[in-house]
Amino acid sequence: MAQIEIRLPKMGESVTEATITNWLKNIGDSVSLDEPLVEVATDKVDNELPSEAEGVLIQRLFEKDQVAQVGDVIAIISTDGASAPAPAAPAAEPVAVAEKAVAAAQELAHNEPIAKSNENLPTGQAGGKFYSPLVRSIAQKEGIGNSELENIAGTGTGGRVTKKDVISYLETRTAGGGTSVTSTPAQSPSAVPSQVPTTPSTNGVITPAISTGGILANLANLKEPVVVPNPGDEIIEMDRMRRLIADHMVMSTHVSPHVTSYVEADVTNIVNWRNKMKKDFEKREGENLTFTPIFMEAIVKAIKDFPMINVSVSGTTIIKRKDINLGMATALPSGNLIVPVIKNADRMNLTGIAKAVNELARNARDNKLKPEDIQGGTYTVTNVGTFGNVMGTPIINQPQVAILALGAIRKMPAVIETPNGDFIGIRHKMFLSHSYDHRVVDGSLGGQFVRRVADYLEQFDVNREL
Repeated sequence: MAQIEIRLPKMGESVTEATITNWLKNIGDSVSLDEPLVEVATDKVDNELPSEAEGVLIQRLFEKDQVAQVGDVIAIISTDGASAPAPAAPAAEPVAVAEKAVAAAQELAHNEPIAKSNENLPTGQAGGKFYSPLVRSIAQKEGIGNSELENIAGTGTGGRVTKKDVISYLETRTAGGGTSVTSTPAQSPSAVPSQVPTTPSTNGVITPAISTGGILANLANLKEPVVVPNPGDEIIEMDRMRRLIADHMVMSTHVSPHVTSYVEADVTNIVNWRNKMKKDFEKREGENLTFTPIFMEAIVKAIKDFPMINVSVSGTTIIKRKDINLGMATALPSGNLIVPVIKNADRMNLTGIAKAVNELARNARDNKLKPEDIQGGTYTVTNVGTFGNVMGTPIINQPQVAILALGAIRKMPAVIETPNGDFIGIRHKMFLSHSYDHRVVDGSLGGQFVRRVADYLEQFDVNREL
C-alpha cells in the first residue's frame, strides 16, 4: 500500500512550529491534490495547508490544539484508495508524539537550563496523564517539577492538562510551590482569561516572534493580578491573536524605555492635491489614492535623513538596517490588528507605495497575508486617526526602535504669515506622535526625525504630477 507522509512545511523565516487549529478532513475521507487539508496557526499568521497528494486520509498524527514542528509528519495519505486501518493500538499515536516530546524536552534542557527545579518532567504519559510538548515546555521554563505538574487539574479531553491550565495554575501558584486549580469557568478566578504577556496598543502593532507562554512570569518576577468576576459578569477567553498581541506589548514595554515626541503638521497642500488627483489616479491605476502612501513617502525621506532611526538592538549591539521596510498597522475584521510590511519602500515611487498599501490592506482584511508579508519590518506606522483619534502613544514594534502614530486630519483656525501681514485662516492639521527606544534614540534624534517628517508633509508640492 503506497503511503505519502504529509509534513508541516516551512512557512516563513523564523517560523519553527505551528498549532493545528482545525482538520478539514476526517480519517477515511478522500483528498484531492492541493485540496485544503488542515488549518494551522503560527505566531505570524493563520494558514490553510493544501494536500501534497491525492488519496485517502488514513492517519492524523497531531490533533487540534497540538503543536507540530516544521518538518514533522502531521498526516498520512494512502494513494491506492485503501481505507483507514483499524485502531488496534490506541497507545501508538501518543507514544509517537511522546518520543518527539522527549527529543524536544532534551533539546530544551540542553539549551535552556531550568533555574527553579532539576526534577525530570514527564515525557509522555505518567500517572495516566499525557503532557503535550507545549505544556512541558512551559513547565520547563517556569520550573514546574514532575510532582507539581501532576497535581495540576486538567480541563482538556480526558482530563488532559492544557496550556490554559498551566497558565491559570501559575496565576495562583504560591511562593512555596502552589496548589492545583480546579472548578468550572463560571465559578473560578482561574477561568478569567490569562493576560499572558505578547502586535499595537491604542495604536496596536503586531509582530509576533515571541512564544505564547509565560513571558509575564519571567519579567522580573512581576505578578499580574488575579481578577475575580462579579455575579453577572461575562467572561471572554482571549483568542490566540489577542494573546500574542498582549505578550508582544508587555515584552516591548519591558525591553524598551519609551519616550514620545509630538509635532503638529499643516497638511492643507496634501489634502487639496489629493482631492484634485484622486479621480484621475483611480481611472489610470485602478486603485484608490489614500493619504497613507503620501505619509509613507515622507517617512521614507526622513529615514534617509536620519538612518539611526532605522536600527535594531541586540544586547549592546546596534544593527543599522540597509533596507527601509515600512510596517503599517492594519485592522482585521476580528478587531485585532496586524502589521503587513512594505518591503524596500525607499525604492518605490508614490504610485508603487499606493499599490503596495492597498494590496496589503486587502489581503489583511481577506485573511490572505503570507508569513513573509508581515516579516522584516524596520519601522512601523500606525494610523490612529482612522478611529477619530487626534494623537496616541504607540508602543514600539520590537525589534524596531521607533513607531509613528498618525492622528486625524482636522480643519483648524491657524495664523497664516504673508509679506503683507498675518491673518487667521482655515487649515488642515494633524498631530504626529513618535515613540522611540530611549536606549539608542535620544530626544534630539527622536524629535528631529518627527519634525522632518512634518516638514516634508508641509512642503508638499501642490502642483506635483503623478
